[in-house]
Amino acid sequence: PLKELAEAAHEVGAKVVYDAAHVLGLIAAGKFQDPLREGADVMTGSTHKTLPGPQGGVVLSDHTGEDEEDKRFLRRLNFGVFPGVTSSYHLHHVAAKAIAFAEHLEFGKAYATQTIKNAQTLAQSLHELGFKVFGEKYGFTKSHQILVEIGKGRGKEASKKLEEVGIITNMNMIPGDEDPLNPSGLRLGSQELTRIGMKENEMKYVAELIKKVLVDSVSTKKIKEEVKEFRKDYQKVHYCFNEGYDGYKYTRLI
Repeated sequence: PLKELAEAAHEVGAKVVYDAAHVLGLIAAGKFQDPLREGADVMTGSTHKTLPGPQGGVVLSDHTGEDEEDKRFLRRLNFGVFPGVTSSYHLHHVAAKAIAFAEHLEFGKAYATQTIKNAQTLAQSLHELGFKVFGEKYGFTKSHQILVEIGKGRGKEASKKLEEVGIITNMNMIPGDEDPLNPSGLRLGSQELTRIGMKENEMKYVAELIKKVLVDSVSTKKIKEEVKEFRKDYQKVHYCFNEGYDGYKYTRLI
């Protein structure tokens, strides 16, 4: 309810800052809520998550400095960024970000659409395999992320088991958890798998792999080989100008 929150905040002279770190690429593609148009004064975001560029961040605002109060707000915002919390703009990232932004203008809508479809399919598949996935009533997710309950305090253990076979997840607290170091959930994202060309059918297979590790207790060695074999077919970066370029390939400097 961003619009309602913003209205309440503005009534008492407060400003609203929207953290779009994870969903910036979805917002840019028109596939998520539009924070600035819904009342947020500032939107911050990462340039390396659903907006697939180099690591970094952006601070955006649609304030124009139309009066003295607005100008004062923008001065404070700029000062907060520099020299407040940053000391360099990392020039070597600028060109890469320009390309990433240009690619997102061209391919972002298709990428974001498939990313969300993949997350929803992964969630549905895990649900059908017996996992408790949050948000069933609402279609599980409207973004790239899903949250799965693993068992009391077992999130860390589950994440480690999956990492051992080549499946990267994040342990995550769920409602009722009190210890952030021993949470009961897992957070999964579909953006990287989408970027290398995976779609709904692949998400179903990924769900089966997760079940083999966490429920069926199939040997780590066996599943690791299965993951490696599966991954061989997805070595290209998609949704970019030079689609087909080998993804995640080390460059040899001569």
